Amino acid sequence: MSSSPQTDQAADASRTDLDALKALQGELDGVQSRDAPRLHKRLAGLTRRIRQGKPVDRGLAEIRREIERSRGKVEARAARPVHLDYPAELPVSERREDILAALRDHQVVVVAGETGSGKTTQLPKLCLELGLGQRGLVGHTQPRRLAARSVATRLAEEMQVPLGEQVGYQVRFTDQTAEATRVKLMTDGILLAETRNDPDLSRYEAIIIDEAHERSLNIDFLLGYLKRLLSRRPDLKVIITSATIDVERFAAHFATEDAEGKTRPAPVVEVSGRAHPVEVRYRPLIRDEEDEEDRTLQEGILHAVEEIETIEREQRWFHGPRDILVFLPGEREIRETADTLRRADLRDTEILPLYARLSNAEQNRVFAPHKGRRIVLSTNVAETSLTVPGIRYVIDPGLVRISRYSYRAKIQRLPVEPISQASANQRKGRCGRIAEGVCIRLYDEEDFLGRPEFTDPEIRRTNLASVILSMLSLKLGDISAFPFVDPPDSRFVTDGFRLLFELGAVDGGQRLTPMGKRLARLPIDPRLARMLLAGAEQGGLREVLIVVSALATQDPRERPADKREAADQAHRRWQDADSDFVALLNLWNGFEAARDELSGNRLRRWCRDHYLNYLRLREWHDTFRQLRQLLRDMDIEVPAKPPEPAAIADDKADDEAARQARRENAARLHKALLPGLLSHLGQFLENREYLGARNRKFMIHPGSGLAKKTPKWLMAFELVETSRLFARTVARIDPQWIEPAAEHLVKRSYSEPHWEMKRAQVVAFEQVTLFGLPIVARRRVHYGPIAPQESRELFIRRALVEGEFKTRGEFFEHNRALIEEVEDLEDRARKRDILVDEEALFDFYDARIPEDVVNGKGFEAWRKKAERDDPDILKFDRQALFARQAEEVTEADYPDELSLGGVRYPLSYHFAPGAEDDGVTLTVPAAMLPQLPAGVWSGWYRDCCARSASACSSLCPRPCAARWCRFRTGWTPPCRP
Repeated sequence: MSSSPQTDQAADASRTDLDALKALQGELDGVQSRDAPRLHKRLAGLTRRIRQGKPVDRGLAEIRREIERSRGKVEARAARPVHLDYPAELPVSERREDILAALRDHQVVVVAGETGSGKTTQLPKLCLELGLGQRGLVGHTQPRRLAARSVATRLAEEMQVPLGEQVGYQVRFTDQTAEATRVKLMTDGILLAETRNDPDLSRYEAIIIDEAHERSLNIDFLLGYLKRLLSRRPDLKVIITSATIDVERFAAHFATEDAEGKTRPAPVVEVSGRAHPVEVRYRPLIRDEEDEEDRTLQEGILHAVEEIETIEREQRWFHGPRDILVFLPGEREIRETADTLRRADLRDTEILPLYARLSNAEQNRVFAPHKGRRIVLSTNVAETSLTVPGIRYVIDPGLVRISRYSYRAKIQRLPVEPISQASANQRKGRCGRIAEGVCIRLYDEEDFLGRPEFTDPEIRRTNLASVILSMLSLKLGDISAFPFVDPPDSRFVTDGFRLLFELGAVDGGQRLTPMGKRLARLPIDPRLARMLLAGAEQGGLREVLIVVSALATQDPRERPADKREAADQAHRRWQDADSDFVALLNLWNGFEAARDELSGNRLRRWCRDHYLNYLRLREWHDTFRQLRQLLRDMDIEVPAKPPEPAAIADDKADDEAARQARRENAARLHKALLPGLLSHLGQFLENREYLGARNRKFMIHPGSGLAKKTPKWLMAFELVETSRLFARTVARIDPQWIEPAAEHLVKRSYSEPHWEMKRAQVVAFEQVTLFGLPIVARRRVHYGPIAPQESRELFIRRALVEGEFKTRGEFFEHNRALIEEVEDLEDRARKRDILVDEEALFDFYDARIPEDVVNGKGFEAWRKKAERDDPDILKFDRQALFARQAEEVTEADYPDELSLGGVRYPLSYHFAPGAEDDGVTLTVPAAMLPQLPAGVWSGWYRDCCARSASACSSLCPRPCAARWCRFRTGWTPPCRP
């Protein structure tokens, strides 16, 4: 059967449209990489419409225009000239063709080379030479912000382009990139942050992960993320650069399967630096010979310096570089070693410290030209981060102070540990760059060979809360299944989730909460982010933001080794008697006031005079502004600076009002900081020692403004273990603030539940603890909501069965009267077996009262409603109160009254052996006592007592002892046998 002309025309139109779609798909290779995924989706949608016989003319035209626009931008980027030149003196230039070939043929390439090989500055240019960076960016990550800026500056100079155009950089809170940017330097944290909004990193054609051997948390996270991403982005090129440390591990991490199913590691291109020979000498501090004494660290270093002087004389190395680099674990060891070397009076020798907390000016002295010999005493920042020029000799004690998280103590420790073999070799390599050198190790070769091959990556020695939060936010699945280069310890993962639960970021099922989603949007430590959100909820957000910005950056206060007392005196003006956090706020206000009055060089001079680092103060302000903008993006407005308070005529009132305002503001600030520091609390014990969470004991750090004080309760920004466990940046707190902030964490225990008639409820004593700390010792609380079943039972037994209750319900008096009737029969019979036991009475009420009635108020509300339907619902039946019938109790044997001389006297019965009123009691008015016939007492013992206007005489069967009691009237009847 032949088709109709209309059908043929429709088929032809569909084929034409499909051909047009196919042509457009071919053009997608030339669009910007960030546009390609979206355009692919749109073309797929049009394909479905064509197959459904729907028109696509308008859609095709729109996509064609978008493709043309995108391709035009690519062509414009490619047309802007860049200068690609490779300095011949750099080792990486010799391997240029090898790197290009590896990058053409493989998705991932590992480039290994020491600092100075040129890989950092030349690899981006090799990517551009290969044609990358036109459709998208060549991303280049650095572990530190300073490195990102300096590498971008250097690269822009080499490519002869303005910084911020073809070459730009982005660090936290600073973005110097443009539409024309082809190479983007950034910190690894910036690239991680971009994955939140762009999971496929579609803006990038190539990504260079520099200094991967540092194995920071961010680097390891990125390496795992890229491992997963490569299958979704087959067009993405990845270069991993590393010092020659564990390169095979990176290659194996990015291994792929070939056509035959064999696993092949990523190619590795070695870029060797021009190293000179280095002689290694082992001079252990602990001596093997019995006649030789062990040396201290400082003595060992001094002996090594003297040995270097001997080497120079023997080798006649009197010209060229002669500087010595000494590696030490920390600032204290640097100070002690500097003192030792200065006392040795070394000739023509300058001694300089180098560590991260030094001011920029002091750090720059290391790089300045000089005469004579220089001995640089450095922490491990000189191992890979900084290249100290002119070094010919290295003295290596083999120690490092490394941050290590303790999952048992839940604190970050800074222990001094032996370095790994890889670190030792890195240190040795510092002295073979410009001439043959000597490395003196202050330990023996056997010790060296017994050390671990590599330093533990950060992911295996730090709390993982921030990584887990990012993974949950990015929906990356189970952390145990994530392809980390080295999987983290499961105990650290557990602790990471525990901290996130403490902050309210995850629930008991380890799922992200609304709070957690908000925390993930703030690119700072989760504890700090939690403080900001608490400030937004509770008020005082501006002050909280100032403090958080300070805690997120380096401390701007400087303490030069030779001017410590002067620096401490200058900083004392901002101290607060109760809070280091308020001290930061005071410092901010002080700098703001100075900035309003001074500018330029005068402001810098003011900073120098007050021992403040101007650049760090600026960074603090930049952090404040950028976090404020991020909060605004989350619809959280930060209040403007409050106006100065108006003057008050009464100075005393003014002072008191100001003090009260300061106290309230400080309390508000600390209440907002508290939710981020709930496991960093302490209760004073004695001898300046505090009991912290999980039974940890610590002291306030000597550098704190509260070091000489002993607040009963405090919170600390961090707990760090060095020589002992110290709390740093602390504040006095009111323990009453803790419970509301830690409702989801506290443990409550209850003791001594009992009925209180006045409250008409069951109460107990509550103890509240947080991580073992008793924040409430003994608080009286309503026990009903806590243990309703137990409280209900206590209520029924004590209030209703035992009668300790005030009620207007008729049932209560009715039941009491019936019980007293039966009890009276027991008193007469002198047996306790007639009235049913209390369990039967309890069962009566238990069967009628609802389970949710646990106190007097609830009972009365239920009773009134229930009695409207059945007025007798709570009334006992008299017969039901009898455990047995009391036939022996008759009116004849147990009369209610006794007739004497024509007068009837009431008799009462009480069965209480040993009690004074046990037996039958005859009640006689006092005036009638003399008129009682004497014979009536025959066979009875008498016991009289005065009660108001009446007297009682208890008539007891033998063998009770007879005695008389004094009447209140003072009259004592004569004793008669």
